[in-house]
Amino acid sequence: MTTIPITEAREHLADLGNRVALRGERLVVERRGKTLFALVPVEDVELLERLEDETDIRLARRAMKGGGSNIPWEKVKKDLGL
Repeated sequence: MTTIPITEAREHLADLGNRVALRGERLVVERRGKTLFALVPVEDVELLERLEDETDIRLARRAMKGGGSNIPWEKVKKDLGL
């Protein structure tokens, strides 16, 4: 992964976008030696979101199997002031 200063990212955003989109490069942008954000291909973001969704589903299924007590919807609404 290549690290670039934010000043360079600001000046060359279109070119950096092409490097990321067309070549699949991953770029880390930093300011004063601290990492701020990354420019990554959309495919990387989509993969991350799929993995997060799978994790959420797995955790929800585990929680549903846990047999915890149910709270009536009316009580939830009242507690939340809805």
